[in-house]
Amino acid sequence: MRAMRAAQFSGYEGLKLVDFPKPAVADGKVLVRITAAGVTPLDYTILSGKFHGVKAPLVLGNEGAGVVEKGGGTDYPAGSRVMFFGPYGAFEDGTYSEWVAVRKEDLCLIPENVDDLSAAGIPVAYLTAQVALTRAGFRAGKTVLAPAIGGSIGNAVTQLARALGAKHAMSSTTNHAKAEHAKALGFNEVIDTSVERLADGVRRITGGYGADIVIDGVGGEVLSEALGALAFEGSLTTLGYSASRQTTLDVTKLIVPQASIRGLNMFTQPKAVVAEAWKAIVPLLKSGAIKPIVAKRFPLPDAAEALRYLVRAGLSAA
Repeated sequence: MRAMRAAQFSGYEGLKLVDFPKPAVADGKVLVRITAAGVTPLDYTILSGKFHGVKAPLVLGNEGAGVVEKGGGTDYPAGSRVMFFGPYGAFEDGTYSEWVAVRKEDLCLIPENVDDLSAAGIPVAYLTAQVALTRAGFRAGKTVLAPAIGGSIGNAVTQLARALGAKHAMSSTTNHAKAEHAKALGFNEVIDTSVERLADGVRRITGGYGADIVIDGVGGEVLSEALGALAFEGSLTTLGYSASRQTTLDVTKLIVPQASIRGLNMFTQPKAVVAEAWKAIVPLLKSGAIKPIVAKRFPLPDAAEALRYLVRAGLSAA
């Protein structure tokens, strides 16, 4: 089978098309023929040698969609369309491949109204978004901010919060053109940080109240700015660092509103937590209340170019 494997974590040039045997199905795993692989910021972080605990050579790809070939039993009979997320592409070979052996507990059936290409981009973004919102104590009527619309976390958190009854589901972008594009896609509460500060935009939209919950997948100065948008006893969850691993915090932005900040690592979440997140997400997918946005598709040999596109545009690809 063909796969895009990083022989070393040295950047784009380290990702090469290779050919090796189809994985064997054992230890309760399910053989899935991959029809589409999601491309995520984690893939780029790993390829750049900036993620802990991974070892080369490694087939990248943390999420994907495909068709069960064997090993799925009665829950996932042969021919079932499935999507999944797990240690794939980080701690074992992933979805930039024609076949993957997947743990049954990592699988989720794809709703009939969702195509494989869209499904490939659902697991990482939407599971992360749902778990983060749940851990932050989200309920209908809360105000939510997820900076960086167009990015997978910004899109997923905003869509989920809105579908689940948020009073405000806000995001941000860095220029007018991107803000207008986001509005055309149905994101109506987007702050253009080229004309106003992030915190000022949140206060404007919420009538001075602020954000009860901030889910930040960007890091760097965006995280610092987002702290200033928190409402009284609000919370910020940090789960990504595509902008930077480091920032400078004004602690009064936490002290004065009695706010809190916490991290989220999806690789450490119990299987029960992920299963509950799927239970919340799937009905919303079936109803059309949430819909993944795929900006562009690439063939398997062009995986490095897909990552370049992701990094340049801050969007999602498959």
